[in-house]
Amino acid sequence: MRLPRSAAGWTVAVFGGMALLSGVLGLLWPAALLGMLGLAVPPTRASGDYTGTFLVASSMAAFNMGVYYLLAAVGDWRPFFRFTVVFRLVTVCVFTLVVVADVAPVGFLGVAVWEGVGALATALGLRVDARRRAGGAGGAGSSSALVAGAGL
Repeated sequence: MRLPRSAAGWTVAVFGGMALLSGVLGLLWPAALLGMLGLAVPPTRASGDYTGTFLVASSMAAFNMGVYYLLAAVGDWRPFFRFTVVFRLVTVCVFTLVVVADVAPVGFLGVAVWEGVGALATALGLRVDARRRAGGAGGAGSSSALVAGAGL
């Protein structure tokens, strides 16, 4: 397998690898994944409790998403990288809101933080890559330059 060719590609590859691994974990050892998210793991589930079904579906989605991210990283698909920055920040907002609304436990904020850090790392990687392509041109950075460097 080919390695990513850019800083942004590496950030996307790391996230892809983590998504793939969490998908595998959820499929093979669902109780561990639920515990990592701070969700209850009762010894038995009541009739009509489809937590296991949902966990299989979301774990398979995470596995597939990991594969997509890894393929985008090795192909250095920059439009995809920019797309992920925006939608990972949307994910931060949604995951934070479900905790604030008391729909998810406080431990779920860790997922929001992971998404936010990943989005910012990819945005920074895009900026670093843009500067490298421009031969180091540009002045001191600002938050608007970060967004512009990410192509947003």
